[in-house]
Amino acid sequence: MNDLSPKERLLRVLNKQSVDRPPVICPGGMMNAAVVEVMNKTKHTLPEAHHNEGLMAELAGDVHVNTGFENFGVPFCMTVEAEVLGSEINFGTLACEPKIQKEVYLSSKSVNYRDVKSMLNSGRINTVAKAEYYLSKKYTDIPVIGNITGPISTAASIVDPMTFLKDLRKDKESSHKVIDYVADFLIGYARIMVENGASVISIADPTATGEILGPKMFEEYAVRYINKIIDGIHDTGVPVILHICGNMNTVKNSIPNLKSEAISTDALVSLKVLKEEFPNLTTMGNLSTFLLQFGTPDKVADQAEKLVSDGINIISPACGLSTSSSLNNIKAMTEVVKSK
Repeated sequence: MNDLSPKERLLRVLNKQSVDRPPVICPGGMMNAAVVEVMNKTKHTLPEAHHNEGLMAELAGDVHVNTGFENFGVPFCMTVEAEVLGSEINFGTLACEPKIQKEVYLSSKSVNYRDVKSMLNSGRINTVAKAEYYLSKKYTDIPVIGNITGPISTAASIVDPMTFLKDLRKDKESSHKVIDYVADFLIGYARIMVENGASVISIADPTATGEILGPKMFEEYAVRYINKIIDGIHDTGVPVILHICGNMNTVKNSIPNLKSEAISTDALVSLKVLKEEFPNLTTMGNLSTFLLQFGTPDKVADQAEKLVSDGINIISPACGLSTSSSLNNIKAMTEVVKSK
């Protein structure tokens, strides 16, 4: 089985089939591995690559070649959706990722519901799709992971986030309407990715944490609409990875209700314990991004080796990578996993 391609290995794991070793990946999106060291070396840089499909594909290839991660991951940010939905974006610099400059709506009640289908031809959606198409056609053995921002985080990027979080309690009708609208848009965006060659979709929803929402609202809003999106993606036959940030203790009982093929977590979660509590769960993660930025290759390699020995199904960074993360540290992680 050691002749499996990276794409076959990842898909087999997501389908709960046996493999020779865990895949080692960095999905993209919130977990963007286009670090400064790679960009300085290859001269394919951000923020330019956010807007040019050729550069986006080249940079995704650079990340794969130079880090050892066994996938291509695009886009390199979490702002594609918010831009299309109307928010103002600051596209950052070589060393600073894009962020929401200004949300388009002051409250959930004030949202203008535009036609979802027409929006799917705007913004950077076609740029991302064309980059995925190019990568999937040129490198058939490497999985292309398409990244979407989860429904709670996307809603909080078009509605003033503090007001939005209050609306979840005080104006449930408007909140459900906004998140449902966002979910429909995200399903359409994900389907375009699949049509253009994405073999896995990764959803990251950093606002949907136990600390922010609490268990009741996590179930009411996050689980409901994340699952709606996953169902929409599953209709295309493609598997889904879901990343949940923060401490999961308060929302742990909801984990079996999530329909993704794999769950990715933050570094403070013990994936070994999570696997013991939920034996059927396919786990992904969760090498400390702090360690990848500030640690040494030896310490990174030790932690990666522990994740493998703990039986974690897919090895990856725990959360968003700093653009100043050391390439030597990243390679120490990927090389240890590949040596198993």
